[in-house]
Amino acid sequence: MSQTLTVEGMSCEHCEQTVEEALEGVDGVESADADRESERATVEGDADPQTLVSAVDEAGYDASA
Repeated sequence: MSQTLTVEGMSCEHCEQTVEEALEGVDGVESADADRESERATVEGDADPQTLVSAVDEAGYDASA
């Protein structure tokens, strides 16, 4: 299952990597791809959307499902 989050605050490639690593650390996530230009992150897997948002928030970015 694919989910898309809106992620604000990414300004560089390192930011994208930080968001991807935060998402990939959530149980149920198979892969994550963040794109600062579209302000979105796409997640493959069956993780809880609120858990994904919390992981991104804890990494220092503003996310919403």
